[in-house]
Amino acid sequence: MVSAGDFRNGVTFEMDGGVYQIIEFQHVKPGKGAAFVRTKIRNVITGAVVEKTFSPTDKYPTAFVERKDMEYLYNDGSLYYFMDLETFENIPINADILPDSFKFVKENEQVKILSYKGNVFGVEPPFFVELVITHTEPGFKGDTAQGGTKPAELETGAVVKVPLFINEGEKIRIDTRTGEYMERA
Repeated sequence: MVSAGDFRNGVTFEMDGGVYQIIEFQHVKPGKGAAFVRTKIRNVITGAVVEKTFSPTDKYPTAFVERKDMEYLYNDGSLYYFMDLETFENIPINADILPDSFKFVKENEQVKILSYKGNVFGVEPPFFVELVITHTEPGFKGDTAQGGTKPAELETGAVVKVPLFINEGEKIRIDTRTGEYMERA
């Protein structure tokens, strides 16, 4: 059990049938009246963020979210298959659980699978990936004066904006959190 007076960033707990994680917290002791804890919490399963105030004496059961390294194997339509690196067991995961940033993950890449009480609710791709550009228009000499960008299709099928001097066949580094080009690899 964790009491609201002990809330810190990153703490996960169960409340009203959901699992929540503290994003921000503030202990408030007004000059008149009882103290309270003002928080911003995220439902770890749905991703919804809400602001809520708690009494410091409120107690909630601690929730343990499991983060496990797994290897992405392949997909067959709406199911994506991941292999547990310890037991070599294959686990199918529905496409609607995958985040938008998963479009940057290629086969045989390691990801983190998030689960609560055995139910998978999320997949975290690595923060940075290196991918080869499969198609982009050629850049022309002198085009870089204003630092323009052009679309480039990657080996996973995702499209990102890259500087004009980047050519087809080059390997680049992508930040999966923002979906932006970082640098040549």
